[in-house]
Amino acid sequence: MPESKGRAKAAYTPPVKRNPKATMANPPWFTPVMLGLMLLGLFWVVTFYVTATDYPIPNIGYWNLGIGFGLMITGFMMTTRWR
Repeated sequence: MPESKGRAKAAYTPPVKRNPKATMANPPWFTPVMLGLMLLGLFWVVTFYVTATDYPIPNIGYWNLGIGFGLMITGFMMTTRWR
């Protein structure tokens, strides 16, 4: 009975070199700042509506919504860099 041929070994492929910064964790201040911006923006918008558009800054009117949503969006954008 004929003997089967063995399989040829695959060529050596070196392991993939990874960028050390890609696996680096965030600094300790990152998560509290991210969550703080989202909560501060939420608090800003809720305060604006609860006080019938008088606070947090009375003279700028509906720009208070822009400030509140800007804070929240900044916090949400930080979540894309969170590791």
